[in-house]
Amino acid sequence: MTRILPGILAMAAIVLASNILVQFLWGEWLTLGAFTYPLAFLITDVMNRVYGAATARRVVFAGFLTGVVCSVVGTQIIGEFGPLVTWRIALASGVAFLTAQLVDIAVFNRLRAGRWWRAPLASSLVGSALDTALFFSIAFSATLIFIEPGNDVSWAGSAVPLLGLGPTAPLWVSLAVADWGVKLALALIALVPFRMIVAWLTPRAV
Repeated sequence: MTRILPGILAMAAIVLASNILVQFLWGEWLTLGAFTYPLAFLITDVMNRVYGAATARRVVFAGFLTGVVCSVVGTQIIGEFGPLVTWRIALASGVAFLTAQLVDIAVFNRLRAGRWWRAPLASSLVGSALDTALFFSIAFSATLIFIEPGNDVSWAGSAVPLLGLGPTAPLWVSLAVADWGVKLALALIALVPFRMIVAWLTPRAV
């Protein structure tokens, strides 16, 4: 337990920070949480490489529980426009996080024996795409309004040019595309710290 405690604490810190930063926009298409949340995949992949899939799953579940606590607390804090976190957002966040992280672990394991960069890159790309698709569709798609009928998310369905430039699409689709783009970029950048952290944690041969 002691050896993976830093991973658990790091995952919990990332989930907590992302739940707070997701409330703040950077420009028109991104929340600040988009820059912190992808680090969760880095933590999962490092734990998987160094300690194995079972340990990585324990770290993921610790992060999931942290997210649940943050979401529940957020639903009880009333801001200018209602609760800081709606139950629909809480559901979307939890389902997306847990599903994407567990799929990340599964993909990583399938590619574990390949080149060092293949498993973390492929698993992060697949996990990120799944996370983005699940979160934004569950949280904002008009077809899923039955999840929380009293929560008005019609603003997210406003028709706008995709990322301000492309064809017309619902606003939440633009937000999702921008979020996914950041995750793709960070998945590539994260290969550097992944390599360094794994080398530092892996016992040297005597």
